Amino acid sequence: MDTIGFVGVGKIGFPICEHLIKGGYRVLGYRRGSLVEFEKAGGVVAASPAEIGAQADIIFTCLPSDAALEEVIQGPNGLIHSARPGQIVVEFGSHPIPVKEKYIAPLKAKGAIFLDGEVSGTPGMVAARKGAIYVAGDRAAANRIEPIVYHFADLCLYLGDFGAATKVKLINNLLVGLHIAGTAQAMAIGLQSGVDAALMIKAISSGSGGSTQFGIRAPWMAERRFMPQQGSAQGLAHYLDGAKELADSVGAATPLLDCLIDVFAQALPVIGERDVAAILEVFEPKQTANSRTATR
Repeated sequence: MDTIGFVGVGKIGFPICEHLIKGGYRVLGYRRGSLVEFEKAGGVVAASPAEIGAQADIIFTCLPSDAALEEVIQGPNGLIHSARPGQIVVEFGSHPIPVKEKYIAPLKAKGAIFLDGEVSGTPGMVAARKGAIYVAGDRAAANRIEPIVYHFADLCLYLGDFGAATKVKLINNLLVGLHIAGTAQAMAIGLQSGVDAALMIKAISSGSGGSTQFGIRAPWMAERRFMPQQGSAQGLAHYLDGAKELADSVGAATPLLDCLIDVFAQALPVIGERDVAAILEVFEPKQTANSRTATR
């Protein structure tokens, strides 16, 4: 049984690990928090990233911050200490390209290859194998992990030079932000207009105005089902800032993105720790939003 390593078994990492376990792999996992559910699913708990590196030739990481990535790769118990020739490490977390790039050389010095990876999709989409995986960097290494990726995603796209996956994820999430905000604006109008909400959602989802985000979050908005959180508004706002930096670096005009960034800045204190679908409240009539807030 082949061993796959996974560091960062969180909201996205856990369903990926479940798919890999069901696919017949021995999955060795590590995270700072509890791994009880991971063990119940059949995963094997490791004591450190270095322990994972000592046992797995393919390692996926999905880390929430630049500091966490630094600790996992170059910390006292990091992957760098067990890195070896032929090993492949793929980071699925989103970080600025220069942050990811700085780990290429240290791992290469040990003979290992570091790939730029991204996951497009909510935890629910990943659990249903409806997420997309973006990979960039060394082509041969990307080809090697592709058959493994197909155990947890139907779509694995090689996008070219290192950093391309991160760029595409930023552009993708710019559209995610636009679609969610657009859905919220449309639903705020529709829910006040007196039409049957379920029929309206069905009509739009199957019509020319539908989108993946409308299909996911319009029903949640109609039902005011904002917990458990599937997507963080703060996280999405961070992607929008990254998209703005990318746009500025290539000289693209951003009047729509600038407006969207302002909308999310206004929405963050309203949404709190709920799903980003709660952005609906920013677009509702003031009396409706106030009454909803009072009863939360």
